[in-house]
Amino acid sequence: MTTTIAVANQKGGVAKTTTVVSLGAALAELGQRVLLVDIDPQGSLTFSLGIDPEDLETTIAQVLLGTKQADDAIVVTDDGMHLLPANITLTQAEEGLVSRTGREQRLRVALDKVADDYDWILIDCPPTLGVLTVGALSAAQQVLIPLQAETLSHRGVGQLLDTIHDVRQFINPRLEILGVLPTMYDGRTTHARNVLQAIEETYGLPVVLPAIPKTIRFAEAPAIGRSVLSTAKNHKGADAYREVAAGLLASAATS
Repeated sequence: MTTTIAVANQKGGVAKTTTVVSLGAALAELGQRVLLVDIDPQGSLTFSLGIDPEDLETTIAQVLLGTKQADDAIVVTDDGMHLLPANITLTQAEEGLVSRTGREQRLRVALDKVADDYDWILIDCPPTLGVLTVGALSAAQQVLIPLQAETLSHRGVGQLLDTIHDVRQFINPRLEILGVLPTMYDGRTTHARNVLQAIEETYGLPVVLPAIPKTIRFAEAPAIGRSVLSTAKNHKGADAYREVAAGLLASAATS
């Protein structure tokens, strides 16, 4: 049984890409077969895994437009995960999808053809709530919301929840909210702890623990094209993602 998780938040800079890379690497460490999917035209996930987006001829863009299959675009990363990459051509593809039949279902259909090869599929969503993010939510069983533990960061959560509600109602009734993953977290500050409490009270969302600590190690890893689990193997940030991954694996085993 493949578990597909969309990592989504329309606010940029909340560690969506870091979460996809790090969780994927942690699951791979646990012997899981992992596919990461980049649906951000900026190609940040692709770049973070040591692949130059501009060098790619076949990406998720061609897959969504139906001219290529997912198998044609998937590449293997140095961290042992497989990647369905993206680059700037996805911007044009997104514009073309607006008038195409089944635009919200195209990612799901593409991933269904390769799902049997993987235990986990993690989708890195763009910082918008447009057709690409809706497509990811339509393809996923669960959505994980990374959230910087600062007041301004959770102001847009209501918008995302509205989108999730609409996707559930009209496209994907099986979609579940896995929870909010606190990122860039400094547990020494009362402010950070209060923000987490406010999220639970305001939105009724579960908080996925442990919170991911604030550290420069996450910024250093993409420059090397590897995950933090490779570049800072014993760091507290890497260990936090390992704990989250172990929790996901335990939940999947009991469901």
